[in-house]
Amino acid sequence: MKRKIFAGLAIRELREARGLTQLDLARRIGVSPSYMSQIEANQRSLSGTVIIELARVLRVDVSAFSSDDGVRLAATLREVLGDPTFGGLDMTQQELKNAALHAPKMARALVDLHRIYRRVEERYRSLDDALRASDGTVGSHQSAFEEVRDYFHFIGNYVDPLDRAAESLADRIGARSEDSLSRLSHHLETIHGISVSRHSTADGGGFVSTLDRARRTLLLNDSLPQATLAFAVARHLATLTLSDEIDAVVQAASFRGSDASAVCAATLANYFAGSLLMPYQQFAEEARRMQHDIERLATQFGVSIEQVCHRLSTLQRPGNEGIPIYFLRVDRAGNITKRHSATRLQFARYGGACPIWNIHEAFETPDRFLVQVAEMPDGDQYLSVAHAITKGGGRFDAARLRYAIGFGCELAYANEFVYSDVIDTRKSSAAVKIGVSCRLCDRSDCRQRATPPFDRRVTVDPDQRNIVPYQLG
Repeated sequence: MKRKIFAGLAIRELREARGLTQLDLARRIGVSPSYMSQIEANQRSLSGTVIIELARVLRVDVSAFSSDDGVRLAATLREVLGDPTFGGLDMTQQELKNAALHAPKMARALVDLHRIYRRVEERYRSLDDALRASDGTVGSHQSAFEEVRDYFHFIGNYVDPLDRAAESLADRIGARSEDSLSRLSHHLETIHGISVSRHSTADGGGFVSTLDRARRTLLLNDSLPQATLAFAVARHLATLTLSDEIDAVVQAASFRGSDASAVCAATLANYFAGSLLMPYQQFAEEARRMQHDIERLATQFGVSIEQVCHRLSTLQRPGNEGIPIYFLRVDRAGNITKRHSATRLQFARYGGACPIWNIHEAFETPDRFLVQVAEMPDGDQYLSVAHAITKGGGRFDAARLRYAIGFGCELAYANEFVYSDVIDTRKSSAAVKIGVSCRLCDRSDCRQRATPPFDRRVTVDPDQRNIVPYQLG
């Protein structure tokens, strides 16, 4: 079923910024004043014709009226209100959507307030943090990463000025192939006067790169893969040449503290590096041509499998969007260390992912790409692909970090991915029923449930013992 689009608040803000009344705008797009009033009050959805006319009159891209932000915000609200602190507050999905549509600033304020509460609670419960409270560093590292992660989530994981700057530089130096490391190093030496050298530490240390600005040298860890080193050089190019642009983005984000600002600046440098090695237009075209074959794309652009998956999740340039995908990375303990979704699929903000999801199985078969049709409790189905990766290595005594990455798309786009060839997407019986997390999952028949959902009562029959020791009320 086609999703209805409501964008009343965005339309009103754009109209007022251009000094137009409701009557003015109604006349210019060819609708009645009452119809225009209903649109801004989110009582009427936007038709394709009205969206096109609004974009023309208000001089914006049609993506300005997308309801994806509202969908993501409603999903985030649902998870926040699922915290036991709210005492099982019973809000329907429609009420959450209405809050996201009609009062997005208030909804985001509630999300922010809950994040602050979580941070305070973590400080209180951690004896170690309490002992270190006097130096003012309690919990700051985690809260900064959470704040930056949420920021990228709400901007759609796309940063236009950095993406276009990277694409322009890639066109000039040709840094988009398997020899990208040598091309980037040559550019760094000839344009910026910084010599690049490679060195392997005697103790197998974990450094990747070290830039000495005073000596004009960049030292790379020679034991690491070419893709890792090329990414490191590209990241240093961002800090050397785009510091003003990065600072502007950070300032506009209005983070609460310097820690989050520093984390965001580093993340933006990484964003530029990925965009430089995989320039938007060429990468998007090759991704479609290769049916999003991750391994072929990694070879084509001289990057890692994880870098390809991460880049695919950023292809949200207005008017030239790629296939909307989700992307996440988990460690062996099930912690989600990276996550982004351009789809309606949402991840748990706290805790791990659903244990039935194929991303956990990937650790058992590290040489394979696992493919699954996953169905969420709301009925939405996704092509879900998982693969295990190893970082580090290069020598016998080097530390090796093991992760599993997951990516995928709504089933409607499955034929755009080569991985759909191994499954029959037409059979509903092929779908594996998963959830966001046990605490947020409504399924009453899951045999691998760890905890009951926050908003359901449980009953225990003393005369009957099932695999799950309680029933949901």
